[in-house]
Amino acid sequence: MVPPSPRADSPRDRIVDAATAEFAQHGIAGARIDRIAKAAKTSKERVYAYFRSKDELYRFVAAQQLAAVAEATQLNPTDLPGYAGRVHDYFIAHPDNRRIMRWGELEGVDTDDTARDIARGKVEKVRRAQQDGLLDPSWNPLDILVFVSGLASAWVDQPSLPSAEGGARDQFLADRRAAIVAAVERLFPAAGGAGGLSPCSVPKRDVSPP
Repeated sequence: MVPPSPRADSPRDRIVDAATAEFAQHGIAGARIDRIAKAAKTSKERVYAYFRSKDELYRFVAAQQLAAVAEATQLNPTDLPGYAGRVHDYFIAHPDNRRIMRWGELEGVDTDDTARDIARGKVEKVRRAQQDGLLDPSWNPLDILVFVSGLASAWVDQPSLPSAEGGARDQFLADRRAAIVAAVERLFPAAGGAGGLSPCSVPKRDVSPP
């Protein structure tokens, strides 16, 4: 469960914290405003006074969570392997954050301006690094971001992620993190490293019918 934040001292703050936990557990369609209101110690009417609909409340929560991961991981386009490792670490430590993001993707809820601004900022950072000769310019910036994000979150999205406690789990996660960083390093080396794979250099398989 998402722990309540230390700033949750107003009805609106309590609503946002309760909604964050509700969306992480039940998704958007399964979330209930009455449960959110009860957890926030307020009324459904008060919830709707701040947020006109459940989708609007979700968009606010999702943007807040996206901003949190962006702040914690800090995209550096000259060190995408390091960035991928930080994203993996963040989602392992905050699995509800990733669940909230995934619910929005699965249920097709549009993002708000904050989320779009964060995405545009990342694309622009990657594009500038390419223009400065610090990142292979043959890749589309969107492809770079999608591939890196997909690799970074690959193990977090696995329902079979081992639940063992202690050293066994720690070693498993350390090995998975190392694999993620190595994969991103192969595709998009940190500035000053050996050349990575360009889209044209990726081997193509013959998928034509026999």
